[in-house]
Amino acid sequence: METFTIKDIARELNLSTSTVSRALRGSYEINPETKRLVMECAERLNYRPNPIALSLKGSSSRAIGVIVPQIANYFFSQAINGIEAIAYNRGYHVIIFQSQESYEREMANVNQAMSRKVDGLLISLSSETSDVAHLRDVIDKNVPVVLFDRVSAELNVTQVVADNFGGAFAATEHLILSGRRRIAHLTIQPWLSITQERLAGYRAALEKHGLEFDENLIRYGTFGPDEVGPMVDELMALDPIPDAFFTASDRLAVGCLKALHQRQLAIPEDVSLIGFTNLNVADLLSPSLSTVVQPAQEIGQVAAERLIDLIENKQRAKPVDTVKIPTELVVRDSTNFVEHAEPLGAARTL
Repeated sequence: METFTIKDIARELNLSTSTVSRALRGSYEINPETKRLVMECAERLNYRPNPIALSLKGSSSRAIGVIVPQIANYFFSQAINGIEAIAYNRGYHVIIFQSQESYEREMANVNQAMSRKVDGLLISLSSETSDVAHLRDVIDKNVPVVLFDRVSAELNVTQVVADNFGGAFAATEHLILSGRRRIAHLTIQPWLSITQERLAGYRAALEKHGLEFDENLIRYGTFGPDEVGPMVDELMALDPIPDAFFTASDRLAVGCLKALHQRQLAIPEDVSLIGFTNLNVADLLSPSLSTVVQPAQEIGQVAAERLIDLIENKQRAKPVDTVKIPTELVVRDSTNFVEHAEPLGAARTL
């Protein structure tokens, strides 16, 4: 396959090679229309930068480190796709590490990334991480860091997240408007940002509709394969019992679906179920799973863009902030059941 260079793009658009080079790097000196034309031409010609050649021009490694809890997780695999697409087009290698939800492994990943002299670090915190001193050390070394999805308010860095509050609010309100009054919430460790934001959205929807928040309906866990069943048993032993489950992830929702089936509970007739992520098989489950779409690929793309901007334009990059990407509620069969309206506060029993 023919290899095209910056010179070919410049010749095609009648621009200087320096203008094309700056446009490909996203330089603030180039106007948006020129950037658009250059990027379209680069895509058409299948131009790809040579990271090795670029690294020879300075001390940059042209590599970024990416640390995620688990690559096999659908959300993180999609986020990595977004990260790699941006990094590839801007001439960077991506070195991927997984913490396997372990704080110790996360610290080891950070040390390994630094030993490889990455130009910057993208990280989503493990479910065990409550102390972020290891990341503060990286920032103190002037290595750019951007957090995504699972973030920390203790670090003064750019953070890219989904609208977890809004998504949880929409999911809970949907259950309420379909007649549900005792909505259980299965979530993960309470110190994680996504846990706190989704729980806050759940509580706000209950409050809006005059339903009391009941701590007994909340269960915290990990992603252990056998832990959802006992949580469902505990919840279904309550009086009155839950008539719906809102889970903070589709992984928990799948475990909940299995547990409810095993206990011969009809979904959504006996209990409704809604998740959060939009697993790629959510519409193939029986029943198909209602869920909140978490825009993983877009989160990865934005996080990579912000990190590379920090690496290349440290003085001119956008200020530290939290970028919030909208979510979307998708209603499927697991909640698509509307019974006659009951008075608020009424509870159902089986």
